[in-house]
This record gives sequence, C-alpha cells and structure tokens, in this order.
Amino acid sequence: MTIKEKTRPPIKTTARIAGFLYLLQIPLGVFGILYIPKALMVPGDAAATASNILANEFLFRLSIVSAILAALVTVVTALFLYKVLKPVHKNYARLMVICTLVVAPISMLNELNHVAVLLLLKGREYLTIFTASQLQTLVSVFFDLHNYGIQIVGIFFGLWLLPMGYLVFKSNYIPKIIGVFLMITCLGYLIDFVKFFLFPSATIVISEFTFLGEILMVLWLLIKGVNVEQWEKRTVESARIL
Repeated sequence: MTIKEKTRPPIKTTARIAGFLYLLQIPLGVFGILYIPKALMVPGDAAATASNILANEFLFRLSIVSAILAALVTVVTALFLYKVLKPVHKNYARLMVICTLVVAPISMLNELNHVAVLLLLKGREYLTIFTASQLQTLVSVFFDLHNYGIQIVGIFFGLWLLPMGYLVFKSNYIPKIIGVFLMITCLGYLIDFVKFFLFPSATIVISEFTFLGEILMVLWLLIKGVNVEQWEKRTVESARIL
C-alpha cells in the first residue's frame, strides 16, 4: 500500500461527507431560492413587494448569498459523489459532475436579478430617471426573471440525478431502489420545466411529489455510507477493465 493510499479517507467517510453536503444544499436552497423571495414578494402588488424588500434588506441580501452557496455546495457534493460512484462507470460519474458545473454558474448569474432589485430600490440616481411606480414595476420584472432562471436551472438539477440514479442502481453497494427513486426525481424536475414554459397556468409542482429519491440518498449516505466490501469489489473490477 502506498503512502497516498494510507492517507486517503475511507470510502465510508467520503460517502458521509457527500451525504452531509447534499443535506446542506436543502436549507441553503430553500432559504435562498424559495422561502425569502416568496415571503417578500406580494403577487400583483409591486409597491408592497418593494416595501417588503426595503424593510427586510439584510434578509434579502442573505438570501442571495445563500443561493450562491447552495450552487457551490452542489458542485462539491458531486465531486465527493464522483469518488463514491466512479467504480460503477467513470464516464457517467463525470457526466453527473458536469451537470452540476452547469448548474453553478447559471444559478449564480440568476442571482444578478435580485442584485438588480437592490440596485433599483437603493440607487438614488434611478429616481431621476424612473418614477417610483416605474421602479416598482421593474422590481417585479426582475423577480419574474429570477423565477424563470430557477426553472432553467431546474433542468440541470434534474439531469444530474439521472446518471446518479443509474450509477446507484448498478452499484450493488447502495440499494437499487434509491437509484430508481433518483431517476423518478429527475423526471419530476424535467416535467416541471416543460410545464412551466408550455402550460404556465398549471399550478401543480410535480417535483414536490418526486423528491423522495434525494431524501433517501441523503439519509443512506449519512447513516449507512456504502457497503465497503462491494465498493472495493467494483473498484477492482473497474481497474481490470481499464
């Protein structure tokens, strides 16, 4: 055994770190992308929305930071999952990581819509160009653009689950059923994307009913990790193929 192999973290530790990071995405994403923006926005009332943001400016800024951190944590999670799942199929594991590398920049750029909201509401110079009513209307527009951005990001939040689910299903060291549920979760995100753009009047959110795969994956990684014996077996088999 080489020095590098001796100092390498055990695969169960790597799996549990991946599980913790995956879990961390939930409060960061919910707080930054869903809860705070929706709590401050008053549909159909641009003036009330602007007033809420100005009255809760720190929370609004915190939501921007939280959303950016969620995107970065997603990438790091995928890198740890890559170490866990690459013995099954290295190329599919790379595809999983690539999808998160697309998620991160789109998510962060999308937060510029919320930055624009702050610039419009806090910039005195804009009051010389726009009336208060016009500024409030622009704020609503940027909120809407942010919502559209979330839907676009949702494509890749779904797509990274497809190779992950396949790898889990074929792994033999994480239960196959979790892989099945992950692929169903992927389908939920993709249906929501199509529904949002083609049938905007539909209010049902499919992914709210298909997220079980991610919950099971997080819990399994945190509590069980992986079956080390089977993981080592797949690692040896993978090395032989290469």
